[in-house]
Amino acid sequence: MNTRQLFRHSRIRLAFWYASVMAFILSLLSIGVYRSLVESKWWAIKQEMESIAGTLHDSLEPMLPTSGNPTQVLKTIFPELCLVNQPCSNNSSLIQRHTIGISDRTTYYLRLFDHHQNLLAFSPHQPSQLSSRLESDSWQIVNLPNGTRYLQFSIMLHSGNSHNQPNHSHPPASWGYLQIGRNLRVFDGEIKQIQLILLMGFPIALTLVAISSWGLSGLAMQPIYESYQQQQQFTANVSHELKTPLTSLLATVEAVNRLENSQENTQTLLNTIERQGRRLSNLITDLLLLTSLEQNSSQKQFQPCCLNDLINDLTEEFLELAVSKNIDLTSDVCDREIYTLGNESELYRLVANLIANALQYTPKSGKVNISLNNNQKKAIIKVQDTGIGISNDQQTRIFERFYRVDSDRNRKTGGTGLGLAIASAIAKKHQASLTVESFVGKGSIFILKINLIN
Repeated sequence: MNTRQLFRHSRIRLAFWYASVMAFILSLLSIGVYRSLVESKWWAIKQEMESIAGTLHDSLEPMLPTSGNPTQVLKTIFPELCLVNQPCSNNSSLIQRHTIGISDRTTYYLRLFDHHQNLLAFSPHQPSQLSSRLESDSWQIVNLPNGTRYLQFSIMLHSGNSHNQPNHSHPPASWGYLQIGRNLRVFDGEIKQIQLILLMGFPIALTLVAISSWGLSGLAMQPIYESYQQQQQFTANVSHELKTPLTSLLATVEAVNRLENSQENTQTLLNTIERQGRRLSNLITDLLLLTSLEQNSSQKQFQPCCLNDLINDLTEEFLELAVSKNIDLTSDVCDREIYTLGNESELYRLVANLIANALQYTPKSGKVNISLNNNQKKAIIKVQDTGIGISNDQQTRIFERFYRVDSDRNRKTGGTGLGLAIASAIAKKHQASLTVESFVGKGSIFILKINLIN
């Protein structure tokens, strides 16, 4: 399995787990919302029915006699109600409908039972399939053959005189029962609408989650993929860099073994071995330093560093090299001392790499200038040269490991290709910015901006 297939399969697995977890969360959320909506609507219906039943109960009890024909009494109190086993007229007036507190004839109905739980009277618009006997439970759900459901609430009634009698050890006998019924057609319709919304919305939401999971998994895998690519590139670059001096060393050793005892030839070959050995040693040292900087493994605390002294020391150190290459090396440092907080040896290495890079790519009779200034918050170090310059497409890559603007020339001068990468890593560690401005054939300016000590 190649690298792309490996990362693609990893991305698919990651997206699958993203989508699975989100689907599980959405399922729980949907169930919770559904149950909450259903329970709230159901509670509102029961509260409404209890309120209506309570109003009727309080209005009726004072009017109920302790004796007499209950049928005639009910007919007198409720002209609208239909009596059992008697003709029923459904031509009640609006005032009569409001006397029993129910104006929505299509939703509610009213029924009255005697104390033996036998039906006495009922609303003319009640369903015909209802039982004529009262169930013992206060709340009942009635399912009719046509699929319609009704919710019924029953409450006990006492005669009005029973409340005026003195208290006895036994509670007053029941006069009968009042039952309120409600059609659940609207409620069931709302529940089906909620279910439809959830059934249609869940696949849409899951599709969006799947698409988002694929995108998020790509974003999550991108740094890993880039790191893996950098690791492969780094391995290839190190192998290439080490191969050249090792090949030279082996060839030199073989030549020494074949040569006759000649002091001059032996010395030349030993010098070659020493030069290649130093190149390997410098390469390994730079790699270890770069790794340490990127992992931030150094435990040394930052200390105040005087940048004026640092620039002056570096100018003096590189002056001999500049003279030998016929390059005019100058410095422009402000009189006021400028301090920053950092690792002095690492900052020294950063600026030294910039100066060495400038001298390396500047031809004879060229100029390199090092300047130090500051604004209110930053110290600004510039290393400007009149060298070969850097093209725009290369400016984005010069801080990569082993990248060379002029690889053939750099190899001849013994560079490892890690100088600017180390400088960039040190700048990043010190929360500084390192940028370049360059024009081909005119030279380059490396600009380091680092925080001042408050």
